[in-house]
Amino acid sequence: MTRAPIPILTYHQVDAPPPRGVPYRSLVVSAAAFARQMGVLKVLGYRGLSMSALEPYLRGEQTGKVVGITLDDGYVNNLEQALPALRRHGFSSTCYVVSGQLGGTNSWDHAKGIPSRPLMTAAQLRSWLAGGQEVGAHTRHHVDLLQCDESTAQDEITGSKNELEALLDTPVRHFCYPYGHHRPEHAAMVRAAGYISATTTRRSRAMVGDDLLELPRIPVLRSTVVPLLWLKVATGYEERRRP
Repeated sequence: MTRAPIPILTYHQVDAPPPRGVPYRSLVVSAAAFARQMGVLKVLGYRGLSMSALEPYLRGEQTGKVVGITLDDGYVNNLEQALPALRRHGFSSTCYVVSGQLGGTNSWDHAKGIPSRPLMTAAQLRSWLAGGQEVGAHTRHHVDLLQCDESTAQDEITGSKNELEALLDTPVRHFCYPYGHHRPEHAAMVRAAGYISATTTRRSRAMVGDDLLELPRIPVLRSTVVPLLWLKVATGYEERRRP
């Protein structure tokens, strides 16, 4: 039996958009739009799930109308703006956190002209977990793994898991490659570190049988209106972008 594709949505910031002309402004989805999108998914019969809750569906062990919800980087606005909508609909999600920047800012973006935004502290991440959500790892310093030597890449991948587990006293089972970049040896490091899955920025819905350490995702942007969200989730719209 052919299993239905599984959409895994990618968000970054959930906040008021920055002024026009700011680089990567499209990655900031307003709180109202996010809440509306979660409501539409619920009405369409989808269950929004964290990566851990999504595991049996990705393996083909369970079937159902599900969508993965992921948020990259660990912004405070995820806690303040996204969590209420997730809880309202009984959804879970995975927030991929840069372990070496807890309580800091998105310093890796500053050279690109992207405004500084606060990242969650350990205490705020505990509130995120208490709200029924999940924390995943996004390296220690949001590095481009393609620019790292083997030792640095290993430290960034394994160290992020170890730091988060020690701080939060919870298993960290899922990883996200910063910028979506990686080579096969990085996937091997992710597996050796004990992660169950890893997500990329390759565009497509996931399929049962996909390599769990190279999962594609679907970007949700400021311009993603409700009809487009439906196309991305429920049709082959994103598969056209699958290599």
